Amino acid sequence: MPYFDSTSQQIQRPASNTFIVLSVLIALLLNGLPWEGIWLILRPDFVAVVLLYWCTYKPQRVGIGLSWAVGIFADVADASLFGQHALAYTLLAFGGVVLHHRLQMFDLRQQTTQVFGIFVLTYAVYALVHWQVNGYMVWSFFLGCLTSTLLWAPLSITLQKMRQMRMDHDRT
Repeated sequence: MPYFDSTSQQIQRPASNTFIVLSVLIALLLNGLPWEGIWLILRPDFVAVVLLYWCTYKPQRVGIGLSWAVGIFADVADASLFGQHALAYTLLAFGGVVLHHRLQMFDLRQQTTQVFGIFVLTYAVYALVHWQVNGYMVWSFFLGCLTSTLLWAPLSITLQKMRQMRMDHDRT
């Protein structure tokens, strides 16, 4: 399992702006899928996972400002309370940017435990905003936190592989 071994770190090629924007747009599309029933409760926040990945691995390109702008767009696309996603993604980006050295030091298993804490804070923002607006707490928001955390490792592996494929393609 080379992805869970911290000694097998490879130097990654810088991601292009197009690749970063495309990954965020795909995440926005996945968030917009029509989820129903229990899947709606378990739905991960794909945008949050992708933003946290880029804030962790490319904090000089994807940071708090871009996360806020993506959050505003997600609020409009989701028809949710204006600023809810923007606030949550801003907090998420702050955690990713501040902890990016620590997260890059760990293997994926250890990263997942650290990322869980960031996602708990992000989903707590959703729950607190809902509580302030509607007067009651929705605890099911935190189930999405678990699925987002479980999505961290496969998404990290996929994006790293895509960056490596792009680097291998550029060499030929």
